[in-house]
Formats: sequence, C-alpha cells, structure tokens
Amino acid sequence: MQASTLKFVLIIFIFFSVFVSNDVFSMQAPDFKLEGQNKTIQLSRYKGKVVYVSFWASWCVPCRKSFGWMNKMQSRYGDEGLKIIAINLDESKSKAKKFLKQLPASFEIAFDPEGGTAKTYNIKIIPSSFIINQHGKIVHVSIGFQGNDGKKLETKIRQLIHQTNITRKLSRDDRHHREK
Repeated sequence: MQASTLKFVLIIFIFFSVFVSNDVFSMQAPDFKLEGQNKTIQLSRYKGKVVYVSFWASWCVPCRKSFGWMNKMQSRYGDEGLKIIAINLDESKSKAKKFLKQLPASFEIAFDPEGGTAKTYNIKIIPSSFIINQHGKIVHVSIGFQGNDGKKLETKIRQLIHQTNITRKLSRDDRHHREK
C-alpha cells in the first residue's frame, strides 16, 4: 500500500513539474529605482512596454549565456516595445564592470549591491527573470537559463509584444473613430 501511495505522489509530482507552466497569474511587478550605468532606472517608467527583468551576478555561468540572448532580444524587439533590464547583484560594481567589458550589454544594466530589489522579488537563484506586460503585471517567471529557455522566452515575449501592439492599434482606431 505504501508503494502505491508513493507511486501516486511521484506521478502527481512529475505531472505538475512537466505540464504546469511557471506563468504567474498577473501579479503587479514591484517597482524599483536603481542606479544604472548611465542613468537611474525605474521600472514604472516603462509602463506600456513589455519588460524583461533579469537578476544576475558576475560569477554566474548561466548568466553569461543569458547575456548573448538578451542582446539578441533587445536588438530584435527593442523597436517593437521590448525593454530589457538586467539587475546586477554583485557587492562590488567593479566585478560587474569587468564582466560587462567581456560581455557588453545592449540593454539597461542596474546595480543592486545591497540586494533590496532582489529581496522584494524573492530571488533565491540566479539568473532569475520576469516578463512584465504593458500594464506592469508579472506574467512569467523563469529560474535559471539553459539552452532551450531562450526559444520559450522569445515566444512569450513575441506574443506579448503582438498583444500590446494590437491593443495600441485598437485604442488609436477607437480614438480616431470617436473624433469623427
């Protein structure tokens, strides 16, 4: 009897880990205001855009892989409304700057050396990333970064950008129609 109970629990665990998505049911993204490379970065300034927020550190090997992907996404979708913000968690900015000399970023870099924003977002593993829709709601959470993660994340980002652009067009068309 114990073996069948254990088997049942194992089947349920496998089902949830394989078939249940890590999509979040539209939780409001906590705002943050952090020092950036060239300016202060505040999440709420990007309302109306799809935002990808990634927490990283210079010693993190998967973070290195994610940087190439984030550069590609910013280049591919930046003009369509994607904003990428990578939040560095190193205690020393010099470590982050050394990393960035090796892997330059074409997206926003923010610094959180005390980890306050990371605590607010409940970061336990890095890289951890959040896709935030145009209304400021977290719609997807990703922990870690492996080879095929990029394709899945790009699909979600592309869908959100498409939805955002349709909403904007409908809103413009509606305004134009009411003005006539």
